[in-house]
Amino acid sequence: MSTTLLLVQTLNGLQFGIILFLIAAGLTLVFGVMDFINLAHGVQYMVGAYFAAMFSAYTGSFVAGLALALPAALAFGLLLEVLVFRHLYDRDHLDQVLATFGVILFLNQGVKAVWGAAPLFVPMPSALSGSIELMSGLLYPVYRLAIIAAGLGVGLLLYALVHHTRAGMLVRAGATNAPMVSALGVDIRRLFMIVFGFGAMLAGFAGVMVAPILSVEPGMGDNILILAFVVIVIGGIGSIRGAFLAALLIGLVDTLGRSLMPNILRLALDPSMASQTGRAVAPMLIYILMAAVLFFRPTGLFPVKR
Repeated sequence: MSTTLLLVQTLNGLQFGIILFLIAAGLTLVFGVMDFINLAHGVQYMVGAYFAAMFSAYTGSFVAGLALALPAALAFGLLLEVLVFRHLYDRDHLDQVLATFGVILFLNQGVKAVWGAAPLFVPMPSALSGSIELMSGLLYPVYRLAIIAAGLGVGLLLYALVHHTRAGMLVRAGATNAPMVSALGVDIRRLFMIVFGFGAMLAGFAGVMVAPILSVEPGMGDNILILAFVVIVIGGIGSIRGAFLAALLIGLVDTLGRSLMPNILRLALDPSMASQTGRAVAPMLIYILMAAVLFFRPTGLFPVKR
């Protein structure tokens, strides 16, 4: 593999990791603070993409679509929290899994009823279209660099909110000992609602950002939800720093693994067998990584102290 292709795949891995972080950040907060297993978190990513497609088509501007899709994703997440999820907080995890899986089925059919089963496409914003030359012979899409920059900005903002604000202090305290926080006079239900809504908006933001580079279609959040759970398991449940580093690690391992594994196997196998085996083994690498991390650090790389 050439150096140029390696750098391109590394950037692709970082971009994929940033999208995973935007989804996993909200999921790890909900799971860590509320001890609530929300399998429906992936559909909030899907709904965010649909909102982006709808508002961008209505306004004719991706920026305006983004500005409208974010509060819409927040409102949708709060609506789900009020109607469904708050009634599950005191139930056991099996009930939460079954109920949120039902929400997945309902919303996947719901978007088909509202927007149809055919994929939707969001036009690339003109200001971010085209490519930029990062080095001699290396052209990379500007929009993908914008995704990386936006994800890094969100990561810094989340770190500042969680570690340097009173609301962040309450979130960290709630993740450590929610009953004690409630006993000190904090409205824990309101805190849970804020955390849930913020997590839904982050997932919606991820959906908005990928809408111009992926087709928007029913069920698009199902597969990425599995990877988001892998991220929070590796990073440590409830840890924003862990989610960020684990998401970048998963993005790089998955992207580079799919590119490099056939070439590595060619050292021991014939080209045809190496290509076939590499395509089969590459998708397993992130789960092998998760198993290795859990073997040495069962609570993840950066667990929240409890």
